[in-house]
Amino acid sequence: MSRFFRSVGARLSLALLLVVAVALGVVYLAVVPSLESRLVNARVGQLKTAVRILAPQAAQPGNRVDLQDFVVSAASDTGTRVIAFVVNQAGGQISVSPWAESNQGGNSEDVSDDGIATRAAASGRLAGGIVSHGDSRWAEAAAPFLGGTYVLLLRDPLTSQHGSVNLVQRRVLLSAGVALLIALLLGYGGAWAFARRIRRLERAADRIAGGRFDEPVRDSGGDELGDLAVAFDRMRVRLAQLDDARRAFVANASHELRTPLFSLAGFLELMDDEELDESTKLEFLDQMRQQVTRLTKLASDLLDLSRLDAGRMSVEREPVDLTALGEELVEEFGPAARGGGHELELEEHDGAVANADELRVFQIGRILVENALLHTLPGTTVRVRALERDGSAVLEVEDEGDGIPETQRDQLFERFFRLDGTRASGSGLGLAIAKELAELMDGRITVDSEPGRSVFGLVLPLGRGPERVLRENARGVELSRR
Repeated sequence: MSRFFRSVGARLSLALLLVVAVALGVVYLAVVPSLESRLVNARVGQLKTAVRILAPQAAQPGNRVDLQDFVVSAASDTGTRVIAFVVNQAGGQISVSPWAESNQGGNSEDVSDDGIATRAAASGRLAGGIVSHGDSRWAEAAAPFLGGTYVLLLRDPLTSQHGSVNLVQRRVLLSAGVALLIALLLGYGGAWAFARRIRRLERAADRIAGGRFDEPVRDSGGDELGDLAVAFDRMRVRLAQLDDARRAFVANASHELRTPLFSLAGFLELMDDEELDESTKLEFLDQMRQQVTRLTKLASDLLDLSRLDAGRMSVEREPVDLTALGEELVEEFGPAARGGGHELELEEHDGAVANADELRVFQIGRILVENALLHTLPGTTVRVRALERDGSAVLEVEDEGDGIPETQRDQLFERFFRLDGTRASGSGLGLAIAKELAELMDGRITVDSEPGRSVFGLVLPLGRGPERVLRENARGVELSRR
């Protein structure tokens, strides 16, 4: 039972029931008391009109002689109880006493010193209102006549008015009960349907949390729950893509690690052969060093990727001279370029200063230069240049390779992707790391390729080096002189 009241359907139903109950309560309070007040005031007004007409008639000589006959006749005409009071004045105090009563032989004690009649006698004007005696209430109107010597009073019980109010009250309460029942049924039905849609989304969320991404999340409603279902389905698709990428990443990383390890294990077994000559052993050792270097670089790349994915890779912001950095790249990779039959050169340009992290910029430059040397034929030239373009600092690496097919350019920055589809050269992680590092420094990697030429560019925010500061100061002085 407690679970039922904790459900969304029950809470929505109770909320709707509460809203309807409050609305009906407001209607009841606005209608019933107002209706009672209107009916009572209307009856008092009718009595005032009647007594205003009858008081002058009571003052006529014929009626004055026999007030008893007059009040009986007036009571018969108006359907009310009519009493004529005589006004008494003693010690400055005014009181009234019944003189003639339409209820012949009746008890007049209930109208002795009547408040409405006394007020009319004291003011000398028409008076009206409500009086109570026990559980009964009456509407009264009184008016003085014969110069204030007498007061004529009309009294009428409010039974019919209270009956009308009670009838309306009963019907309002009955209607309210029916409305609450209908609201409860409709509210629970609507809330049940609404809660059913929520439960479908809950089951879909459980499936996604359990790693099942094959079943789409659907909801036919065009409301917020429908929008939530669409968002859930987008999340499902994205998580499925991430899960596929994770599986591919683990498989590729495992393969990249296993290949050099198997190679090392094979070389170690061969090294146990006592018949190997010294030159062969030295060759094996050189091959083993290459595999260890490959493992070290792969481990470093994987560590960088894990830091980038976890958001733990931090960058500094400082002026970085891209020309000087290009010179360092040419100097570092010069021996490797000559060993591979390449020519590596730094093109002369105006240079550029970037606002970035020097260590990360150098890491990206190494990736770009290494790729250019690795994926081009011997005898070709690789050029490095630094320049300003469109308000940005750019470090470019150009090679004379076969070019990159346009259909594969979007895949260049995917992890473990290679143009030739093999795993023989590199780990396939360099450009992915370069792209994410560039974006971390508010930059980007550009690619411009055609047969016989490919240019990879690192575009970074422009920094303020010494030469730029001097140029800006000189321009400021010139503008001030103008």
